[in-house]
Amino acid sequence: MKRVASAAILAACATLAPSLVSAQALTIGLAASTTSMDPQFYVVGPNSAMARNIFDGLVNQDDKQQIQPALAVSWRVIDDTTWEFSLREGVTFHDGSAFTAEDVVASLNRVPMASRNSPSSFMPYVKAITSVAAVDPLTVRITTAEPTPLLPNDLSRIAMLPAEDAEVTTEEMNAGKGVIGTGPFKFVSWVPDSEVKVARNDAYWAGPAAWEDVTFKIFKNNSARVAAMLSGDVDMIESIPTADTRRLKTSDDLRVVSVAGNRVMYLHMDQGREVSPFATGPDGKNPLRDERVRRALSLSLNREAIVDRIMDGQGVPAGQLVPEGYFGYDPSIAVDPYDPAKAKELLAEAGYPDGFKLTFHASNDRYPNDSRVAQAIGQFFSRIGIDTSVETLPASVYFSRASNLEFSFIMGGAAVETGEASGVLGPLLESYGDSAGRGNRGRYSNPEFDATLQQARQTLDDDARRELLQKATRIAMTDLGVIPVFYLANTWALENGLSYPGRSDGYTLAYEVRPE
Repeated sequence: MKRVASAAILAACATLAPSLVSAQALTIGLAASTTSMDPQFYVVGPNSAMARNIFDGLVNQDDKQQIQPALAVSWRVIDDTTWEFSLREGVTFHDGSAFTAEDVVASLNRVPMASRNSPSSFMPYVKAITSVAAVDPLTVRITTAEPTPLLPNDLSRIAMLPAEDAEVTTEEMNAGKGVIGTGPFKFVSWVPDSEVKVARNDAYWAGPAAWEDVTFKIFKNNSARVAAMLSGDVDMIESIPTADTRRLKTSDDLRVVSVAGNRVMYLHMDQGREVSPFATGPDGKNPLRDERVRRALSLSLNREAIVDRIMDGQGVPAGQLVPEGYFGYDPSIAVDPYDPAKAKELLAEAGYPDGFKLTFHASNDRYPNDSRVAQAIGQFFSRIGIDTSVETLPASVYFSRASNLEFSFIMGGAAVETGEASGVLGPLLESYGDSAGRGNRGRYSNPEFDATLQQARQTLDDDARRELLQKATRIAMTDLGVIPVFYLANTWALENGLSYPGRSDGYTLAYEVRPE
């Protein structure tokens, strides 16, 4: 039987009605399509962003990815492996049922089921949890196998669903069944690769949104997305193509919002195989295993030129995996300068005075200007004597082949999903295993790095944990387990009369769009 909201909650919702803003519709142009309406199925930006319009976590991340109370108003550490969360009173799901501790237990226990056949599952965010218990309707106690200081950060990634829908499958949710959250908007419909429609949740615990109806339209083609903005077919778009930024900025009818993003574009090199399919020295061996070669490749890159000329200024050169201001950022690490002469010296010192053969693979439709950036990087490598070919592929083909280790040198983009350094250090650089380093497509491995990162994950004291994350970063950047290139900027264009704060995670959240 469906739980029902209490009379007090219904009365509270009724009092909101006179203060609701007048009915308004908002149409937003998105750059990428949601691939599932199950918020616990696939960790990928477009899915996570859409989920935040409909669902909440126990905690949410603000526009700078700092943790904020959401369905939990407070939390405390009882001992090294026990956390207690106090839930918000009076919250209801979109079906009118009351949100309680039972829903938290069921939602966290559902993650393994939702993770089946996922290309990138939510399991890393719950793997430390050994038990979840409802102490009372508004209190949840979570036990972990070991000290887990980032548990609130991890839980910001897990959507809360009604307990009675815990057995609803991903396939059923994709068909529209059980897409029920507590978020600012209710699910209405989804047409894959076309549009998602939502309606305002007038009983939202943080207050109703400014928009009665929102339509998210998908425009994977950059020109089509910009044209829809200029013609007035949409009120707002995300991910402005770099070539169109200046044109949109000069329009009297539009405003452009640009904020530094949390996604770093990086280069991953095969460091695990002595013989690699697309990196071959004169002796037939893999040159990328030599740190001097990796440093030479980094020094060959003119990051400023890539950002200025290819990205039209929409980026910041990177020397580590998290941008300044994020937890674990190490201010002592400088961005490698553009120094082709030093790069050639290092190649000669490593035994490659005449370079070697390299095929560099990248996507051509996943990140802004990814194909052009790859071509530019290939040219920089060629200038220091490396015989470089560049091959770009559609993301649907590229990433699966990269994960199968079919390439030797690749480009990728990684977002700091948890708001601090371990969220990207672990997936990209931790030694590959059943539950670690799942995005480590170069098979970098350093036991000291692994041990330092693991110690950081178990350290509850913030200052001590920050120092450990900085140490792990220094180890990985000294080795150049990956080569950071630049952080992407996140951009939006809106009609005049609308405002949006912009978000470091790049999410487009209709709730944060306001009429002025």
